[in-house]
Amino acid sequence: MSSDPADARDWLARLPKVELHVHLEGAIPHEALWELVRKYGGDPAVPDLASLEKKFVFRNFSHFVETWSWKNRFLREDEDFVLIAEAVARDLAGQNIRYAEVFFSPSDFAAFGLEPQRIAEAVRRGLARVPEIRISLVADLVRDDGPVKAARTLAEVYEARVLGIIGIGIGGSESKFPPEPFGAVYEEARRLGFRTSAHAGEAAGPESVWAAARLLRVDRIGHATRAAEDESLVEYLAERQIQLEMCPLSNVRTGVIDSLERHPIRRFYDRGIPVTANTDDPKMFGTSLAEEYSCLMDRLRFTRNDIQTLVANAVRASWLPEPEKRALFESIRDDPAGAKMTF
Repeated sequence: MSSDPADARDWLARLPKVELHVHLEGAIPHEALWELVRKYGGDPAVPDLASLEKKFVFRNFSHFVETWSWKNRFLREDEDFVLIAEAVARDLAGQNIRYAEVFFSPSDFAAFGLEPQRIAEAVRRGLARVPEIRISLVADLVRDDGPVKAARTLAEVYEARVLGIIGIGIGGSESKFPPEPFGAVYEEARRLGFRTSAHAGEAAGPESVWAAARLLRVDRIGHATRAAEDESLVEYLAERQIQLEMCPLSNVRTGVIDSLERHPIRRFYDRGIPVTANTDDPKMFGTSLAEEYSCLMDRLRFTRNDIQTLVANAVRASWLPEPEKRALFESIRDDPAGAKMTF
């Protein structure tokens, strides 16, 4: 195969892909978000689309969370979620992403009188307009709201499960709200038939990853970057084959990692941990799944075979039923850009 960077970028664009860690509200194309900003009277600090794009440069993780909350002020009505869901789905489909499991954070919008079922219904209406991609939903219970509200959101999400909600997670301010208080919520989620993930080891240390794995007993862990600080934890993740939803450029953009070269995804991959690469909040971080893969190839020695392994890992780690996983894998393998992939 050619080693020319332009040829590699072309191949990555054509490669069928799967994404498991992407937030709906962080994946809104800027043009769609700008439409909503104007709808609600704008912001003097963001007078045009160009300034909106500059808004998404972050000093640190706390600044990122602050900007996340600012953006969510412009999502107030059902039709806003229809709009962004369609826009996000079209963007993902345009990247040749065949399947995605997309987080959404319904409790963030309670102040506007929006209940989880209404939001899920609106999101599903928007997604239905883009049949080229299949998207399942994962409800972020938002750790900042605490376990009592998380339990209430879980019950409400369960009533909306027919809308394609297949799992739950907790994002938010990890360093302020550790995993331990959410143990009972995760037990209930499993009882209700949901799959589980948790953001851990992003803005807090290895102890957060230990708690997600041992106490919450999650199916997958989002980020887990700081697991690299504890060799016994790295060994545990490899031995137990715990699936990691890693987001390299997100970690660099928020200052969690100083540089991509210091990101542990290569180390984890080499240790046999089943890692996947994902974009997290692609329109806030100026990335795409192809860009993530390209950076891994350019700066962390990932080969084309390695990238295909990451895609296969994502199929295996997805929460699709086994026959549908097999069908998805075969559709990717049968594509000329995905040839030679092994499941």
